[in-house]
Amino acid sequence: MKKLLLASTALALSAGIATAQEVKMGVLLGYTGPIEDITPYMADSAELAMSEISDSGMFLGGATITPVRADSTCVDSSAAQAAAERLISSDGIVAMVGADCSGVTMAVLQNVAMSAGVPMISPSATSPAFTTTESNGMFFRTAPSDARQGVILADIVMERGFDTVALTHTNNDYGSGFATAFAEAYTAAGGTITTTVPHEEAKGDYSAEVGTLAAAGGDALIILGYTDGGGSVLRTAYELGAFDQFFMGDGMYGDALIANTGEALEGTVGTIPWAQGDGADAFTAVAEAAGVRADSSYTRESYDAAAILALAAQAAGEATPAGIAANVLNVANAPGEPILPGELAKGLEILANGGEIDYVGATNVELVGPGEAAGSFREYIVDGGEYTTVKFH
Repeated sequence: MKKLLLASTALALSAGIATAQEVKMGVLLGYTGPIEDITPYMADSAELAMSEISDSGMFLGGATITPVRADSTCVDSSAAQAAAERLISSDGIVAMVGADCSGVTMAVLQNVAMSAGVPMISPSATSPAFTTTESNGMFFRTAPSDARQGVILADIVMERGFDTVALTHTNNDYGSGFATAFAEAYTAAGGTITTTVPHEEAKGDYSAEVGTLAAAGGDALIILGYTDGGGSVLRTAYELGAFDQFFMGDGMYGDALIANTGEALEGTVGTIPWAQGDGADAFTAVAEAAGVRADSSYTRESYDAAAILALAAQAAGEATPAGIAANVLNVANAPGEPILPGELAKGLEILANGGEIDYVGATNVELVGPGEAAGSFREYIVDGGEYTTVKFH
Protein backbone atom coordinates (compact mmCIF):
# COMPACT_ATOMS: atom_id res chain seq x y z
CA MET A 1 0.00 0.00 0.00
CA LYS A 2 1.15 3.51 -0.65
CA LYS A 3 1.82 5.64 2.39
CA LEU A 4 0.76 9.25 2.42
CA LEU A 5 3.73 11.09 3.82
CA LEU A 6 3.12 14.42 5.51
CA ALA A 7 5.40 17.43 5.16
CA SER A 8 7.67 19.02 7.68
CA THR A 9 6.17 22.22 9.09
CA ALA A 10 9.59 23.77 9.47
CA LEU A 11 10.48 23.14 5.84
CA ALA A 12 7.14 24.47 4.70
CA LEU A 13 7.68 27.71 6.54
CA SER A 14 11.25 28.08 5.28
CA ALA A 15 10.01 27.70 1.70
CA GLY A 16 7.51 30.50 2.17
CA ILE A 17 4.39 28.59 1.16
CA ALA A 18 1.15 30.28 0.20
CA THR A 19 -1.97 30.46 2.30
CA ALA A 20 -4.50 27.64 2.32
CA GLN A 21 -6.66 29.59 -0.13
CA GLU A 22 -3.92 30.19 -2.70
CA VAL A 23 -1.16 27.75 -3.59
CA LYS A 24 1.54 29.09 -5.87
CA MET A 25 3.41 26.84 -8.28
CA GLY A 26 6.21 27.91 -10.60
CA VAL A 27 6.23 27.39 -14.35
CA LEU A 28 9.93 27.80 -15.14
CA LEU A 29 10.35 27.46 -18.91
CA GLY A 30 12.26 29.03 -21.78
CA TYR A 31 10.01 31.90 -22.78
CA THR A 32 13.05 33.37 -24.51
CA GLY A 33 15.87 31.50 -26.22
CA PRO A 34 16.12 28.57 -28.63
CA ILE A 35 12.84 26.86 -27.68
CA GLU A 36 10.69 29.97 -27.28
CA ASP A 37 8.46 28.83 -30.15
CA ILE A 38 7.20 25.77 -28.23
CA THR A 39 7.32 27.15 -24.68
CA PRO A 40 3.95 28.97 -24.75
CA TYR A 41 2.16 25.72 -25.55
CA MET A 42 4.02 23.91 -22.77
CA ALA A 43 3.14 26.61 -20.24
CA ASP A 44 -0.50 26.70 -21.34
CA SER A 45 -0.72 22.93 -20.90
CA ALA A 46 0.77 23.01 -17.41
CA GLU A 47 -1.59 25.79 -16.41
CA LEU A 48 -4.51 23.89 -17.92
CA ALA A 49 -3.95 21.14 -15.35
CA MET A 50 -3.68 23.72 -12.57
CA SER A 51 -6.95 25.34 -13.66
CA GLU A 52 -8.67 21.95 -13.77
CA ILE A 53 -7.52 21.31 -10.21
CA SER A 54 -8.63 24.74 -8.97
CA ASP A 55 -11.99 24.66 -10.75
CA SER A 56 -12.85 21.31 -9.18
CA GLY A 57 -13.29 22.88 -5.75
CA MET A 58 -11.87 19.68 -4.26
CA PHE A 59 -8.25 20.70 -3.85
CA LEU A 60 -7.28 20.87 -0.18
CA GLY A 61 -10.66 22.02 1.00
CA GLY A 62 -11.26 24.54 -1.73
CA ALA A 63 -7.79 25.96 -2.29
CA THR A 64 -6.75 27.19 -5.74
CA ILE A 65 -3.47 27.07 -7.59
CA THR A 66 -1.89 30.22 -8.97
CA PRO A 67 0.78 29.59 -11.61
CA VAL A 68 3.80 31.91 -11.57
CA ARG A 69 5.83 32.02 -14.76
CA ALA A 70 9.58 32.60 -14.88
CA ASP A 71 12.05 32.46 -17.76
CA SER A 72 14.71 29.75 -17.81
CA THR A 73 16.03 30.97 -21.21
CA CYS A 74 16.85 27.30 -21.89
CA VAL A 75 20.58 28.07 -22.17
CA ASP A 76 21.62 30.65 -19.53
CA SER A 77 22.14 28.81 -16.24
CA SER A 78 22.75 31.97 -14.23
CA ALA A 79 19.51 33.52 -15.45
CA ALA A 80 17.59 30.31 -14.79
CA GLN A 81 18.95 30.06 -11.25
CA ALA A 82 18.05 33.68 -10.53
CA ALA A 83 14.55 33.09 -11.85
CA ALA A 84 14.12 29.99 -9.69
CA GLU A 85 15.36 31.84 -6.63
CA ARG A 86 12.80 34.58 -7.20
CA LEU A 87 10.04 32.02 -7.57
CA ILE A 88 10.93 30.50 -4.22
CA SER A 89 11.98 33.48 -2.11
CA SER A 90 9.77 36.22 -3.54
CA ASP A 91 6.75 34.45 -5.00
CA GLY A 92 6.55 31.68 -2.40
CA ILE A 93 6.02 28.72 -4.70
CA VAL A 94 5.72 25.26 -3.16
CA ALA A 95 6.84 23.36 -6.29
CA MET A 96 7.71 24.02 -9.90
CA VAL A 97 7.02 22.68 -13.35
CA GLY A 98 10.41 22.94 -15.03
CA ALA A 99 12.91 23.70 -15.92
CA ASP A 100 13.08 22.65 -19.56
CA CYS A 101 16.48 22.30 -21.23
CA SER A 102 18.81 19.92 -19.44
CA GLY A 103 21.69 22.28 -18.65
CA VAL A 104 19.61 24.96 -16.95
CA THR A 105 17.49 22.30 -15.25
CA MET A 106 20.57 20.72 -13.67
CA ALA A 107 21.81 24.13 -12.53
CA VAL A 108 18.47 24.99 -10.92
CA LEU A 109 18.26 21.58 -9.27
CA GLN A 110 21.73 21.55 -7.78
CA ASN A 111 22.08 25.22 -6.90
CA VAL A 112 18.55 26.25 -5.94
CA ALA A 113 15.88 23.55 -5.57
CA MET A 114 17.86 21.08 -3.49
CA SER A 115 19.03 23.64 -0.95
CA ALA A 116 15.56 25.18 -0.71
CA GLY A 117 13.85 21.79 -0.52
CA VAL A 118 11.44 22.61 -3.33
CA PRO A 119 10.46 19.78 -5.71
CA MET A 120 10.55 20.21 -9.47
CA ILE A 121 9.14 18.11 -12.31
CA SER A 122 10.67 18.84 -15.70
CA PRO A 123 8.53 18.06 -18.74
CA SER A 124 11.49 18.10 -21.14
CA ALA A 125 14.93 17.77 -19.51
CA THR A 126 16.04 14.56 -21.19
CA SER A 127 19.77 14.33 -20.39
CA PRO A 128 20.82 10.84 -19.24
CA ALA A 129 22.68 12.51 -16.36
CA PHE A 130 19.46 13.02 -14.39
CA THR A 131 18.97 9.27 -14.03
CA THR A 132 21.87 9.02 -11.61
CA THR A 133 22.05 12.54 -10.20
CA GLU A 134 21.36 12.66 -6.46
CA SER A 135 18.55 15.16 -5.95
CA ASN A 136 17.47 14.43 -2.37
CA GLY A 137 14.10 13.48 -3.82
CA MET A 138 13.54 16.93 -5.31
CA PHE A 139 13.73 16.09 -9.03
CA PHE A 140 11.37 14.17 -11.29
CA ARG A 141 10.62 14.30 -15.02
CA THR A 142 7.77 13.22 -17.24
CA ALA A 143 9.87 12.87 -20.41
CA PRO A 144 12.02 9.78 -20.94
CA SER A 145 15.81 9.96 -21.07
CA ASP A 146 17.95 10.53 -24.15
CA ALA A 147 19.77 7.36 -23.19
CA ARG A 148 16.78 5.60 -24.73
CA GLN A 149 16.19 8.13 -27.49
CA GLY A 150 19.79 7.75 -28.61
CA VAL A 151 19.34 4.00 -29.03
CA ILE A 152 16.05 4.41 -30.88
CA LEU A 153 17.44 7.04 -33.25
CA ALA A 154 20.50 4.87 -33.92
CA ASP A 155 18.26 1.92 -34.77
CA ILE A 156 16.19 4.07 -37.13
CA VAL A 157 19.27 5.36 -38.96
CA MET A 158 20.64 1.83 -39.40
CA GLU A 159 17.26 0.41 -40.44
CA ARG A 160 17.07 3.03 -43.18
CA GLY A 161 20.42 1.88 -44.56
CA PHE A 162 22.73 4.68 -43.40
CA ASP A 163 25.81 3.07 -41.87
CA THR A 164 28.16 6.05 -42.18
CA VAL A 165 27.14 9.43 -40.78
CA ALA A 166 28.51 12.72 -39.54
CA LEU A 167 27.20 14.06 -36.23
CA THR A 168 26.69 17.55 -34.83
CA HIS A 169 25.15 18.50 -31.49
CA THR A 170 24.40 21.66 -29.57
CA ASN A 171 27.23 22.34 -27.17
CA ASN A 172 25.48 21.79 -23.83
CA ASP A 173 24.41 19.01 -21.46
CA TYR A 174 21.46 18.02 -23.63
CA GLY A 175 23.44 17.85 -26.86
CA SER A 176 26.50 16.09 -25.49
CA GLY A 177 24.46 13.53 -23.53
CA PHE A 178 22.25 12.75 -26.49
CA ALA A 179 25.25 12.55 -28.85
CA THR A 180 27.04 10.13 -26.55
CA ALA A 181 23.99 7.87 -26.28
CA PHE A 182 23.50 7.89 -30.06
CA ALA A 183 27.17 7.27 -30.84
CA GLU A 184 27.46 4.34 -28.47
CA ALA A 185 24.36 2.64 -29.85
CA TYR A 186 25.16 3.42 -33.49
CA THR A 187 28.75 2.19 -33.42
CA ALA A 188 27.71 -0.91 -31.45
CA ALA A 189 25.29 -1.69 -34.28
CA GLY A 190 28.12 -1.48 -36.82
CA GLY A 191 27.75 2.15 -37.90
CA THR A 192 30.62 4.58 -38.46
CA ILE A 193 30.64 8.20 -37.34
CA THR A 194 33.04 10.15 -39.52
CA THR A 195 33.26 13.15 -37.18
CA THR A 196 31.43 14.81 -34.31
CA VAL A 197 31.23 18.61 -34.34
CA PRO A 198 29.60 20.59 -31.51
CA HIS A 199 27.82 23.80 -32.49
CA GLU A 200 26.79 26.86 -30.50
CA GLU A 201 23.32 28.39 -30.54
CA ALA A 202 22.38 31.75 -32.06
CA LYS A 203 25.36 32.11 -34.41
CA GLY A 204 24.94 33.97 -37.64
CA ASP A 205 27.07 31.64 -39.75
CA TYR A 206 27.53 27.88 -39.52
CA SER A 207 29.52 27.39 -42.71
CA ALA A 208 32.68 26.46 -40.79
CA GLU A 209 30.95 23.68 -38.86
CA VAL A 210 29.27 22.41 -42.01
CA GLY A 211 32.58 22.53 -43.87
CA THR A 212 34.18 20.30 -41.25
CA LEU A 213 31.27 17.88 -41.32
CA ALA A 214 31.25 17.74 -45.12
CA ALA A 215 35.01 17.17 -45.31
CA ALA A 216 34.69 14.13 -43.04
CA GLY A 217 31.95 12.72 -45.25
CA GLY A 218 29.05 10.44 -44.45
CA ASP A 219 25.83 9.29 -46.08
CA ALA A 220 23.72 11.44 -43.73
CA LEU A 221 24.03 14.16 -41.12
CA ILE A 222 22.70 13.65 -37.60
CA ILE A 223 21.69 16.95 -35.94
CA LEU A 224 21.01 16.96 -32.20
CA GLY A 225 20.18 20.53 -31.31
CA TYR A 226 17.43 23.14 -31.22
CA THR A 227 15.42 24.84 -33.93
CA ASP A 228 17.75 27.85 -33.89
CA GLY A 229 21.29 26.53 -34.20
CA GLY A 230 20.43 23.05 -35.39
CA GLY A 231 18.01 24.40 -37.95
CA SER A 232 20.63 26.78 -39.29
CA VAL A 233 23.16 23.96 -39.56
CA LEU A 234 20.65 21.90 -41.53
CA ARG A 235 19.75 24.72 -43.86
CA THR A 236 23.42 25.57 -44.47
CA ALA A 237 24.32 21.95 -45.14
CA TYR A 238 21.46 21.68 -47.63
CA GLU A 239 22.30 24.92 -49.42
CA LEU A 240 25.96 23.96 -49.74
CA GLY A 241 25.07 20.48 -50.98
CA ALA A 242 27.02 18.89 -48.15
CA PHE A 243 24.39 16.26 -47.28
CA ASP A 244 21.18 14.98 -48.83
CA GLN A 245 19.71 13.18 -45.82
CA PHE A 246 19.21 14.49 -42.29
CA PHE A 247 18.17 12.90 -39.01
CA MET A 248 17.33 14.89 -35.89
CA GLY A 249 16.28 14.59 -32.26
CA ASP A 250 13.47 16.03 -30.18
CA GLY A 251 14.95 19.49 -29.63
CA MET A 252 14.57 20.31 -33.32
CA TYR A 253 10.84 19.61 -33.52
CA GLY A 254 8.59 22.63 -33.97
CA ASP A 255 6.70 24.86 -36.37
CA ALA A 256 9.59 27.32 -36.47
CA LEU A 257 11.90 24.73 -37.98
CA ILE A 258 9.56 24.12 -40.91
CA ALA A 259 8.95 27.82 -41.38
CA ASN A 260 12.64 28.73 -41.30
CA THR A 261 14.06 25.76 -43.18
CA GLY A 262 11.56 25.14 -45.96
CA GLU A 263 12.35 22.56 -48.62
CA ALA A 264 15.68 21.71 -47.00
CA LEU A 265 13.74 19.79 -44.35
CA GLU A 266 11.85 17.51 -46.74
CA GLY A 267 12.57 13.86 -46.04
CA THR A 268 14.23 14.55 -42.70
CA VAL A 269 13.56 11.84 -40.12
CA GLY A 270 13.41 12.46 -36.39
CA THR A 271 12.40 11.21 -32.96
CA ILE A 272 10.56 12.87 -30.09
CA PRO A 273 8.92 11.67 -26.86
CA TRP A 274 5.23 11.25 -27.69
CA ALA A 275 2.27 9.29 -26.43
CA GLN A 276 -0.71 7.54 -27.91
CA GLY A 277 -3.72 5.84 -26.40
CA ASP A 278 -6.60 6.81 -24.13
CA GLY A 279 -4.59 9.27 -22.08
CA ALA A 280 -3.23 11.13 -25.08
CA ASP A 281 -6.70 11.26 -26.65
CA ALA A 282 -8.21 12.54 -23.40
CA PHE A 283 -5.59 15.28 -23.18
CA THR A 284 -6.27 16.37 -26.75
CA ALA A 285 -9.98 16.65 -26.00
CA VAL A 286 -9.44 18.61 -22.79
CA ALA A 287 -6.89 20.93 -24.37
CA GLU A 288 -8.95 21.65 -27.48
CA ALA A 289 -12.03 22.39 -25.37
CA ALA A 290 -9.98 24.96 -23.45
CA GLY A 291 -8.43 26.50 -26.55
CA VAL A 292 -4.98 25.13 -25.71
CA ARG A 293 -2.83 23.68 -28.46
CA ALA A 294 -2.31 19.98 -27.83
CA ASP A 295 -0.17 18.82 -30.74
CA SER A 296 3.07 20.66 -30.00
CA SER A 297 6.06 18.99 -28.38
CA TYR A 298 6.09 18.45 -24.61
CA THR A 299 2.56 19.75 -24.06
CA ARG A 300 1.43 16.38 -22.70
CA GLU A 301 4.44 16.13 -20.44
CA SER A 302 3.80 19.64 -19.13
CA TYR A 303 0.17 18.90 -18.26
CA ASP A 304 1.25 15.74 -16.49
CA ALA A 305 3.99 17.49 -14.51
CA ALA A 306 1.55 20.05 -13.12
CA ALA A 307 -1.15 17.47 -12.43
CA ILE A 308 1.24 15.22 -10.51
CA LEU A 309 2.46 18.07 -8.31
CA ALA A 310 -1.11 19.05 -7.39
CA LEU A 311 -2.23 15.49 -6.78
CA ALA A 312 0.85 14.91 -4.61
CA ALA A 313 -0.16 17.90 -2.47
CA GLN A 314 -3.64 16.42 -2.10
CA ALA A 315 -2.13 13.09 -1.07
CA ALA A 316 -0.01 14.85 1.54
CA GLY A 317 -3.01 16.74 2.87
CA GLU A 318 -1.18 20.06 2.60
CA ALA A 319 0.58 22.06 -0.08
CA THR A 320 4.08 21.98 1.33
CA PRO A 321 7.29 21.28 -0.58
CA ALA A 322 8.18 18.26 1.55
CA GLY A 323 4.67 16.82 1.37
CA ILE A 324 4.57 17.17 -2.41
CA ALA A 325 8.03 15.66 -2.91
CA ALA A 326 7.21 12.70 -0.69
CA ASN A 327 4.04 11.84 -2.57
CA VAL A 328 4.98 12.28 -6.24
CA LEU A 329 5.77 8.61 -6.75
CA ASN A 330 2.71 7.59 -4.73
CA VAL A 331 0.23 9.32 -7.03
CA ALA A 332 2.12 8.73 -10.29
CA ASN A 333 2.45 4.97 -10.11
CA ALA A 334 0.37 1.88 -9.40
CA PRO A 335 -1.44 0.66 -7.43
CA GLY A 336 -4.55 2.78 -7.48
CA GLU A 337 -7.45 4.01 -9.59
CA PRO A 338 -6.23 5.07 -13.06
CA ILE A 339 -6.63 8.81 -13.66
CA LEU A 340 -6.64 10.39 -17.13
CA PRO A 341 -6.58 14.04 -18.22
CA GLY A 342 -9.95 15.59 -17.46
CA GLU A 343 -10.36 13.30 -14.46
CA LEU A 344 -8.29 15.29 -11.97
CA ALA A 345 -11.35 16.04 -9.82
CA LYS A 346 -11.93 12.31 -9.55
CA GLY A 347 -8.34 11.82 -8.45
CA LEU A 348 -8.63 14.58 -5.85
CA GLU A 349 -11.79 13.06 -4.40
CA ILE A 350 -10.26 9.59 -4.12
CA LEU A 351 -7.22 10.99 -2.34
CA ALA A 352 -9.33 13.13 -0.02
CA ASN A 353 -11.19 9.99 1.02
CA GLY A 354 -7.97 8.13 1.78
CA GLY A 355 -7.86 6.10 -1.43
CA GLU A 356 -5.07 5.51 -3.92
CA ILE A 357 -4.65 6.64 -7.51
CA ASP A 358 -2.41 5.70 -10.41
CA TYR A 359 -2.04 8.85 -12.49
CA VAL A 360 -1.86 7.65 -16.10
CA GLY A 361 -2.12 11.12 -17.56
CA ALA A 362 -1.47 12.16 -21.11
CA THR A 363 1.80 10.23 -21.45
CA ASN A 364 1.04 6.92 -19.74
CA VAL A 365 3.04 8.15 -16.76
CA GLU A 366 5.34 5.70 -15.03
CA LEU A 367 8.03 7.32 -12.90
CA VAL A 368 10.90 4.92 -12.39
CA GLY A 369 12.05 6.53 -9.16
CA PRO A 370 13.33 10.11 -8.89
CA GLY A 371 15.01 11.30 -12.06
CA GLU A 372 13.62 8.83 -14.58
CA ALA A 373 10.42 8.17 -16.49
CA ALA A 374 9.28 5.45 -18.80
CA GLY A 375 7.72 6.58 -22.06
CA SER A 376 7.40 6.10 -25.79
CA PHE A 377 8.95 7.85 -28.77
CA ARG A 378 7.44 8.92 -32.06
CA GLU A 379 9.38 8.39 -35.28
CA TYR A 380 8.36 10.98 -37.86
CA ILE A 381 9.33 12.17 -41.31
CA VAL A 382 8.88 15.62 -42.81
CA ASP A 383 6.63 15.16 -45.83
CA GLY A 384 5.03 18.01 -47.72
CA GLY A 385 6.08 20.49 -45.08
CA GLU A 386 4.43 18.54 -42.27
CA TYR A 387 5.60 16.19 -39.52
CA THR A 388 4.13 12.81 -40.42
CA THR A 389 4.18 9.91 -37.98
CA VAL A 390 5.97 6.78 -39.15
CA LYS A 391 5.50 4.68 -36.03
CA PHE A 392 5.94 4.63 -32.26
CA HIS A 393 8.81 3.00 -30.39
